Amino acid sequence: MPLPAKGTPWPPVHPAIRADMEDWRAWFSANPDRLTYRYMNRHRDASRYGPPMNRPSTYRGGVVGRVARWFWGTPTPLGEKRAALHMPLARDIARTSSDLLYSEPPALKVDDPDTQERLEELMECGLTRTLIAAGETGAALGGAYLRIVWDDAVRDRPWISMVQADNAVPEFAHGDILRAVTFWTVLVVDGQRVVRHLERHEPGLILHGVYDGTETNLGKPADLAAFPETKDLEPTRALPIGKRLAVAYIPNTMVAPDWDDIPGAAGLGTSDYQGAETFLSAVDETYTSWMRDIRLAKSRIIVPSGYLLNNGPGMGAVWDDREVYAPMNVPPNSEQQITLNQFLIRHEEHRATIEELVGKVIRNAGYSGGTFGDDSSGAAVTATEIKARTARSMSTRARKAELAATGIADIVETLLMLEASGMFPGITGVEVERPDVKFQDSVQDDIKTLAETAELLQRAEAASTEAKVALLHPDWDEDDQEAEVQRIMRETGRLVEDPLRLGADRPDFGEQPPANEPDPAAEDAAAEDDLGEDVTATQ
Repeated sequence: MPLPAKGTPWPPVHPAIRADMEDWRAWFSANPDRLTYRYMNRHRDASRYGPPMNRPSTYRGGVVGRVARWFWGTPTPLGEKRAALHMPLARDIARTSSDLLYSEPPALKVDDPDTQERLEELMECGLTRTLIAAGETGAALGGAYLRIVWDDAVRDRPWISMVQADNAVPEFAHGDILRAVTFWTVLVVDGQRVVRHLERHEPGLILHGVYDGTETNLGKPADLAAFPETKDLEPTRALPIGKRLAVAYIPNTMVAPDWDDIPGAAGLGTSDYQGAETFLSAVDETYTSWMRDIRLAKSRIIVPSGYLLNNGPGMGAVWDDREVYAPMNVPPNSEQQITLNQFLIRHEEHRATIEELVGKVIRNAGYSGGTFGDDSSGAAVTATEIKARTARSMSTRARKAELAATGIADIVETLLMLEASGMFPGITGVEVERPDVKFQDSVQDDIKTLAETAELLQRAEAASTEAKVALLHPDWDEDDQEAEVQRIMRETGRLVEDPLRLGADRPDFGEQPPANEPDPAAEDAAAEDDLGEDVTATQ
């Protein structure tokens, strides 16, 4: 299928999907101005953000008024400045999701040693950072794309980059199989004019095009060579990868309950924020109320008018905080007292409300509260105790790891196909293998606990040296573990065979009689010796 025709509305995404992604993007940005603009202008599909403004719809009833009555869509009263606070809980959830998956980079394993070396180089040269970014944006927007790119002016080998879900138009087959996708990048924005670069991936093919249009319309095609970002791109490029795409999609979830009735949306996945937007808004509203209590509870002094210092005609009067005042020629009475006024701060109520709301948001995302808690001041705990406290988070991590492993294996195998095809001169010795993607344990015991466990296994004679080395060094591969076992055996002298144990090189003495029974052969030999002595004596 070719690139879109001129005048195509853009982006051609279902309005419900686009609206949800715009909301998630605003929460993920952790920018109060962007949140304000999004919820005060939610009826517009704007890609750029400006200063917040009050609109008549914010004062209406109905659907428009309901949306505008969100905390971040509430208009600022005239004459007041906006004092809303934002807690970046959504950003924290996305980062935590990525940390649980990729804080320890996944291991890519193949049989061929040259290919294994290439995969290790790929991880060291940027794939680890790419996966961290994909995990963070995928948790926020419902998924992320991994694509193969190459540029001779930058690197002599291809690499894998990440594309965010709200800059793509995917096409799925059979629900969740990605069969084509179109990425777009904004090159120029000049007033109403918007220039976009479109990159379409089809099986074994990549198409490039530039369009000069508006915010909502793709416009007419333009020349690739007219822009520095696209001047070196070919309009059409065939790839020796068969029916594969040079792109893989990693969904955050396998289902999108809110989009079940939208064709082609089943494979997109959904954000960790889906269903919790109202609670995220309530958290910010509660924090804002808490800070409002603090502002209103500032200590204020109420004094009689006679205590004020006159600034002159038309200049008003002020309270001058001095230690000694001139005597007043009036009899003392109750009206001449200085009154200190200070309201109470409802900190406990606000704290309890925020904790309850935050807990609901975290549970909705599939995580345990302990994953986000600060236990640095508490007693030290073992990895087993940590896993017990964060069981829900570990389950969510395992589910996301299963989805990510498939996408990572697909894109890496396609990359090896490109390198093995001879498409890149100078790359030799690479074999096409589908890597085995193994995610590391994000919570590990400290070395002291592992050493004590190995010592107990040694006393009980319940584990071999190989098993104990694997226990202490789970991040090592099999070759490194085997080398360590050999070093331990050599240093402890266990490479030399115990001479007291029966071995293949021990001489065979035949069957020996029990110690408490006489040996017939020995008795015969003794009888012969006695007979010889008797003969000698007779002679």
